Amino acid sequence: MATTVAVGGGTSPAWRGGFGRLWAAAVVSRFGDSLRTAALPLLAASLTDDPLLIASVTACGFLPWLLFGLLGGAVADRVDQRRAMRVVDLVRAALMGAFAVAVALGHAGIALLLVLAFALTTLQTLFDNAATALLPAVVPAGALASANARLMTGQQLAGGLLAAPLVPVLLLAGPAVPYGANAATYVLAALLVASLRTGAPGRPPRPAGSTLRAEIAEGIAALRADRTLRWLCAATTLCNIGMGVLLATLVVHVTDGLRAGNGGYAAALTAYAAGGVAGGFLARRIAERTGRVRAVLLAGTVQTGCLVLAGTVPLLAASIGALAVFGLMGTVWNVQLTTLTQERSPDGMLGRVAAAFRTLAVAGAPLGALLGGAAAAGWGPHAPLLVAAALFALAVASLAPLIN
Repeated sequence: MATTVAVGGGTSPAWRGGFGRLWAAAVVSRFGDSLRTAALPLLAASLTDDPLLIASVTACGFLPWLLFGLLGGAVADRVDQRRAMRVVDLVRAALMGAFAVAVALGHAGIALLLVLAFALTTLQTLFDNAATALLPAVVPAGALASANARLMTGQQLAGGLLAAPLVPVLLLAGPAVPYGANAATYVLAALLVASLRTGAPGRPPRPAGSTLRAEIAEGIAALRADRTLRWLCAATTLCNIGMGVLLATLVVHVTDGLRAGNGGYAAALTAYAAGGVAGGFLARRIAERTGRVRAVLLAGTVQTGCLVLAGTVPLLAASIGALAVFGLMGTVWNVQLTTLTQERSPDGMLGRVAAAFRTLAVAGAPLGALLGGAAAAGWGPHAPLLVAAALFALAVASLAPLIN
């Protein structure tokens, strides 16, 4: 049963029961993911000095959302979300364990990195949509904003402040260690999800003869019909193109442009995560003062300035400070988007609406990753940050119809 405790003018989910276990599973899984995502670019950079090839690893990590994101949402609305999450984590554990062995034996080339990134994100399309659809069954509607903020704060704390600084240490123990640790976290997360006793969210009966294609179309139609979600989706798509640019080339910006090495790269990731943790504590307060949509607008505006600063001041300290604030506002943005999607989706359609939103929003990220690689190759290691800033500025401008 979903339980809450009163906090000021709103409610927060109780830690005991389903939410505590779901939170722990999400945090443990993100910790392992962050070990891998911090180590993979360094592995790619050690295998090739071509920025476009390095960026292609990130691009393959986004591409499955275009191919399978909508299908993952439709399946998430049909099945037991707990079982889907558990099975996905066990499969991901097997893949990561095999990859760790390949790295240890010296058989990990760029082609294998591309295949791994594609396979893991394909599985993630089902896991993320199932997790989003399950949360409203674990906490009541009044506690969704707080629950989302706590989830994202915990994930940033474990994934950034703990995992990113640990990667250089783990790499000293062996190049395969971060990936083996990632496999272990998937197993633990699967066990935590299996322990959940919360029932699946209520959903209306599915019409006889309903097909996945028809159900996917219903989710897209519901997203299009909601003016707020429609414009937020457009803005998020532009931002995600910018994020593709940034994530694909950050290692080049820090290690090549700033000459800061692996330690500087870890510091940049840690700063981003620290900002994300702070954003989790501030997201609800900012939304209470400005409203959810204006909070998104504020976040995007500040993030644009951070990217300009990091791209024009060639100092590691400037990039670290900019990324910290960028991460803070990123969490503010994400908490509002997730909560609005959960609040505004029709009953029994949250998985499909969330999948349609994610798929459309992530659609430009592979293009952004390749664009970032091309910008770094053609104009230098700092250019991608300015390209990302321009995309964030367009995203902020696209929200104007919601502010009238």
